[in-house]
Amino acid sequence: MNVTRDLFNEVMVPNYNPAAIIPVKGLGSRLWDQAGSEYIDFAGGIAVNVLGHCHPDVVAALKSQGETLWHLSNVLTNEPALRLAKKLTDATFAKKVYFANSGAEANEAALKLARRFALDQFGEQKNQIIAFKQGFHGRTFFTVTVGGQTSYSDGFGPKPGAIEHADYNDLASLETLISDNTCAVMMEPLQGEGGIISPSADFVKGVRALCDKHNALLIFDEVQSGIGRTGDLYAYMGLGVTPDIITTAKALGGGFPIGAMLTTTEIAQHLKIGTHGSTYGGNPLACAVAETVLDIVNTPEVLSGVKHKEQLFRKGIEAINQQYHCFSEIRGKGLLLGAVLSEDFAGRARDFLVASAEEKLMCLVAGANVVRFTPSLIIPDEDIQEGLARFERAVAKVVNS
Repeated sequence: MNVTRDLFNEVMVPNYNPAAIIPVKGLGSRLWDQAGSEYIDFAGGIAVNVLGHCHPDVVAALKSQGETLWHLSNVLTNEPALRLAKKLTDATFAKKVYFANSGAEANEAALKLARRFALDQFGEQKNQIIAFKQGFHGRTFFTVTVGGQTSYSDGFGPKPGAIEHADYNDLASLETLISDNTCAVMMEPLQGEGGIISPSADFVKGVRALCDKHNALLIFDEVQSGIGRTGDLYAYMGLGVTPDIITTAKALGGGFPIGAMLTTTEIAQHLKIGTHGSTYGGNPLACAVAETVLDIVNTPEVLSGVKHKEQLFRKGIEAINQQYHCFSEIRGKGLLLGAVLSEDFAGRARDFLVASAEEKLMCLVAGANVVRFTPSLIIPDEDIQEGLARFERAVAKVVNS
């Protein structure tokens, strides 16, 4: 079969518009396409390939488990799921874990749990969920409505109700919405899709205090910020605030689909038998891979390395900007970074992405005004330098066009 980009248009639903290149092989922070051209990967599958491509220990875990046990129904439990859950609870504030297949599913579970907790504890009037404008929490109808971008949620009929949106980093905005009828506040501890927006320390602490005042659960969506991405295992650890629920996915499996919701024993008991479920959630294949990823990432060597590599990126982008003056600031933390376009280049983030691909570099955008970088956490320093050299050529191409 002749597999080309044209075949996508023939057989795939047109909700995506992928690039013309088709990667066929990956190793570390490098990718190769059908023509054998080599790319440096600063995209990481959108903050997923936390250990790069085909990390030998992760490949070994997949092979070993693949020859042992792939799937069981949830009528049975399995050793990899139990080991992974124990390691996640040992490493975080949480005591209980629910496994799913994606970030959206983990968020769906968190939102359903919050509603059920409030119903059981306080009554049906306590059902309001508050999230933040420009937030992103997944593409199920519930999570896309909670996410604060109507361009993703409009056009599918009546939306789930009792959902409000405040302005991120604006405590007064939240204060006007929250009440004793609020069951949960959901937020990203570093907004990803919305433009790589870090929260201020006062804002995060203020959100926690308002939730405590009104007996509302604080849910941190750590789907993109978790598993070492910010230099802490989870971003909440670097903010001095502990949520009631966190969700995790993307990097948790290093590229193998898995998601999880983590919470306390007291809150978890409200998802009683039969109230929620997932056919594949907690399957041994995904959990064996994720356990290996967690073991590697949750080490001082990798986590401190993230902070070192962040500085290499920041210095490199700043040096490029001194020459081309196209970025107004560099946002983010760890290896979740965004170069914000200056006014002269407003709305042209995709031009930088396309030019980068032409220079054999893969990066991302976060909206129309931010070029996003979410590489492997263990990307070699020399790959960062070479990737930035390619990015500089891409920037020159856009600026001089």
